[in-house]
Amino acid sequence: MARFIPSSLLLCAALLVAACGEDAPPGSNPAKPAPFTATQVASSQGLAPAQGFAHQAGGGIFATSSGGVVRLRLDGSKAALAPHPKNVATLGNVRATFRLGPHSALVETDTGLFLANQGWLIEPLWQEVLGTGIVATAQTADGAAWLAHPTGLFQMQGGTLASLKLSGQPLSGITAMTAAPAEDGLPGLWFARQGKLNVVVASAPGVYQVRGTDAPLTAGETVVALAGLERGTGTAGEVWVLTSTRVLRRNTEGWKTVELPSLPQQLMGAGRFLWARADAKLFVFDADAGTWGVAEGLPSGTPTLLAVDESGCAWVELGGQALSVSKAPAPRLTGLHQGMLVVEDGLVLRAALPPGPAPKSVAFQLDQAEEVSSAGPDYSMGGLEADGSTLKPFSFVNVTPGGHTLSVVARFEDGTEARRAVPFTYQPLTSTPGYARDIRPVHEARCAKCHTTGPGNPLNTYELWKSNAQLINAAVRDLRMPADGPLDPQGIALINRWVASGMLP
Repeated sequence: MARFIPSSLLLCAALLVAACGEDAPPGSNPAKPAPFTATQVASSQGLAPAQGFAHQAGGGIFATSSGGVVRLRLDGSKAALAPHPKNVATLGNVRATFRLGPHSALVETDTGLFLANQGWLIEPLWQEVLGTGIVATAQTADGAAWLAHPTGLFQMQGGTLASLKLSGQPLSGITAMTAAPAEDGLPGLWFARQGKLNVVVASAPGVYQVRGTDAPLTAGETVVALAGLERGTGTAGEVWVLTSTRVLRRNTEGWKTVELPSLPQQLMGAGRFLWARADAKLFVFDADAGTWGVAEGLPSGTPTLLAVDESGCAWVELGGQALSVSKAPAPRLTGLHQGMLVVEDGLVLRAALPPGPAPKSVAFQLDQAEEVSSAGPDYSMGGLEADGSTLKPFSFVNVTPGGHTLSVVARFEDGTEARRAVPFTYQPLTSTPGYARDIRPVHEARCAKCHTTGPGNPLNTYELWKSNAQLINAAVRDLRMPADGPLDPQGIALINRWVASGMLP
């Protein structure tokens, strides 16, 4: 099968400002972590100490100690994951897995790259452009997935892989990367290269600038790792930097040095949680509460952080085994992910409870409104239909446009509770799109190559789109489709609005 391999595109050339100076270190901020007995779920699957992907709805995708790849559920059991039957390349020994979005991962093997999506490992059309050697991945607020590779910095958007170049030259040699707001608050992509810390921002749609930063790195201080925290309701996102000598944090108040009991070797962030591993200790920072904790009760040995997710859970390799670690059990939410743009008045929301004893009660809370109780075993803010099994969609019709937070809390007989808070943005329907005018161009640009004669089910007519509308809507809303990279927020909102407004022809 012939592969379409798009040529690299020149997005923007920009002046690179020096980012490393002789500034005095910023004010220090002692961490003062409080010990907590870690909630742990072990898996019998042996894992490799390699980069992994953690799913915010629970579980993740990891490289195994035998060179394979495994998809684990939150309870440690295995879930389905297999090469797609229409792949041409064979799946070789797995080296690592990288996050591309809330529900999708990039699996690197010694034979090439594969997209992990809905239980399938799919060979992307552009994989030969890059080859192996991925350094890091990140997803910025505009929906673009970024891949740092020894040969340069690549953007995956609109189904096309493009190279970001600086004065005509590729940005090779990146050692660390994360998505976080730039110093002026614009959505940014931070990366370390040649001893300097830089940030990419969009100056116009599809046009990017590479900027230096005011990071107070001293002479000889090098960047080891970067971690970004997303915005919360009423709070901005922030960037964290692990250097050869300290930990730096930059939020709206500027740069500060964070003093942990010992210098970490690893730093990872997701949602509003940051994890750090220093020798055999695991530290976690809750940005909303502004508190640090240090995990106790872990098996002996030195853990390796593999991945972290937005609920505050970390996946670690310890003694060759998989272990999920969290400060407390956390319910997971399906139908709504961190930072999601919601355009539908009604949305089915479901809580997946953590492994362990069943809770005494489960409730949802929107912002600071009164809690809404729900019934199980599946939980929806709207409750159940008269048949006793179908979930009612929760209506956002009376919710004001803008940023909100939905919390789900499970309370147990012993008086403890498990809570998960998910920030999202609500933009109600303002137009009524049609298939021929609005949806068909999206299909032709992004879906036709897989969903006409390709590996996906045919979707090349209005009737097929309408009959599969709910499945399509969920897949693009959760950023699981298209398989070669998510739609931009405008495209996602367009399909959401088309389905919510009656799927007009």
